[in-house]
Amino acid sequence: MWLSEVMLQQTTTSAVAPYFAKFVETWPNVHALAAAPEEEVMAAWAGLGYYSRARNLVKAARAIATMGDFPRTEGELRKLPGLGAYTAAAIAAIAFGERAVVVDANVERVVARLFAIEEPLPGSRGLIREKADSITPDESAGDFAQAMMDLGATICTARDAKCLLCPLSASCAGRATGDPVRLPKKVAKKAKAKRTGTAFWIERDGRVWLVKRPGKGMLGGMRALPDDGWSAKQDGDEEAPLTGAWRAGGVVRHSFTHFDLELGVAIYAGETEPQGAGEWWDVADIEAAGLPTLFAKAAQLVQA
Repeated sequence: MWLSEVMLQQTTTSAVAPYFAKFVETWPNVHALAAAPEEEVMAAWAGLGYYSRARNLVKAARAIATMGDFPRTEGELRKLPGLGAYTAAAIAAIAFGERAVVVDANVERVVARLFAIEEPLPGSRGLIREKADSITPDESAGDFAQAMMDLGATICTARDAKCLLCPLSASCAGRATGDPVRLPKKVAKKAKAKRTGTAFWIERDGRVWLVKRPGKGMLGGMRALPDDGWSAKQDGDEEAPLTGAWRAGGVVRHSFTHFDLELGVAIYAGETEPQGAGEWWDVADIEAAGLPTLFAKAAQLVQA
């Protein structure tokens, strides 16, 4: 439950399924995961995005291993790294049968329609949780949570409200308005910022120079190509890590949660050796490096 819920945060089931299968095969229990080197876990996570989840997964596994077993209550689960209100409640209710109020995006939509909550998100989240609490049973709260999530995923969907199939339709205030699909209301999203940067491909004898990104920040702790310091808040400075001739290798584009990035790829044609922390990696085995999707795209562009 814990692993699947963490992986499914802001990620689709179809994307998560192969990663989940790989993780439980590689680390079949929490103690095995706790003993794993963080870089191996990060490499196995590569491509799934939101990499702080993987770092927190390792931290939480080690905390649980120290305790000896999982905490069972929502409050205690909230103390683990990476577990927010929804994830802790879901694990407590579904895995341990505790009464907990589980509110994901699907439940949020069902409750907003059921009670015809007019206040837009995110401001209405407190009221939605209050209303969800009012209908959550003391017994079988996990079954109730899964039923509500399935209802939102299959019947009371974002684009449609199949009221004739819904077991709650008779008491649904949203349906009584004649237009339940307009709920929940949302504040218009701001346009994403656009950033530019450069990744640098330095190759010698069939090997490419990779660095490890800082533990905190974008793609923290991941192997990557050297870059020019781009971030969510600023463009890169275009400053190359080595002096000498560089040639353009094309451009890759990638969308993060809060900004879109246009990343130029520069290929080194000089003879200067890179300095500082890093490692040479066989280009033919680049997939095994566990590069984040952005840098995997850059590597594929160069190889193409």
